[in-house]
Amino acid sequence: MTRFGLSLSILAMAISIPVHAHARDQIEVVGSSTVFPFATSVAEQFGRMGKFKTPVVEATGSGGGLKLFCSGIGLQHPDVTNASRRIKKKEFDKCQANGIDMTEIVIGFDGIVLANARNGVPLKLTRKQIYLATAKLVPDPNKPCQAAWCAPIANPYKKWSDIDASLPDMKIEILGPPPTSGTRDAFQELAMSKGANSFPHMKALKKTDKSLWKKLTRTIREDGGWIDAGENDNLMVSKLAANSRAVGVFGFSFLDQNAEKIRGAIVEDVVPSFDNIADGKYGISRSLYFYIKQAHVGTVPGILEYVREFTSEDAFGEDGYLLDKGLIPLPRQERLKYRKDGQNLTKLSM
Repeated sequence: MTRFGLSLSILAMAISIPVHAHARDQIEVVGSSTVFPFATSVAEQFGRMGKFKTPVVEATGSGGGLKLFCSGIGLQHPDVTNASRRIKKKEFDKCQANGIDMTEIVIGFDGIVLANARNGVPLKLTRKQIYLATAKLVPDPNKPCQAAWCAPIANPYKKWSDIDASLPDMKIEILGPPPTSGTRDAFQELAMSKGANSFPHMKALKKTDKSLWKKLTRTIREDGGWIDAGENDNLMVSKLAANSRAVGVFGFSFLDQNAEKIRGAIVEDVVPSFDNIADGKYGISRSLYFYIKQAHVGTVPGILEYVREFTSEDAFGEDGYLLDKGLIPLPRQERLKYRKDGQNLTKLSM
């Protein structure tokens, strides 16, 4: 069992134990499975330097990591959390309620891809088609909406070809990240909601009832078309390689690292590639983050040094070693900003 994979009862006991009983000299990092390969590479490089122990990095999902991170101050809580989306206001408020001040670092960009096995049928999709394949409720295909508002129906699409005859005649079977994942949050926002706005009445709904619009455009189907596949993206890649009819949703870095096994779907006529994400041409892309618990700096040795390594040109720069893992670098001025924020422990406010 992982350090932070504790039952609630055990966790409650741990919280009650005095901090000195948990004295440690090793940084503990939780959070996003997408950021995990980058954080692991930095941790290994940091450990090889010899001054500090190699940090422990754990993939708990962005939401799971922020929940652990915001639970309190003390060495029974993680020092750093990774996220493939920005911290939400309610998460930030929980941190603040527990006395936690933090520094936010953006490390680069990543694209969200839909991918299938190399021996599967190549996919060329629009965001509208992605929305229709993944949403729980969709516009009625037999009654095109001519009014300001039309009630949606339960998703009737069982095969890709049901959505469009040009798509493969195969069952919709999408392996995707669970609700705790920042990748899922970003997919819902950047792919599903954008696709829903292809329908004029859905786009209009956003202006009149944003809460309902968000619910309709971001609620994932529960009839078997979407299968929560956990936070282990490497395991998902293996499942796709073994099932040529399935499609997976995950970060570009995993596509980049497994290009011999899987291929990414073309979306809106754009191939998911390093250059297209960096240039902003590929529409389903997002920033990647990590957050530093300021109260732990100086208590757990090496936190500032770890941050310095992560934000060095050797790591997240244009020729840094994280590019070999699939990271898309920030522009130079933004890299300078976040390097400075990390060393100054600039306090995040929302």
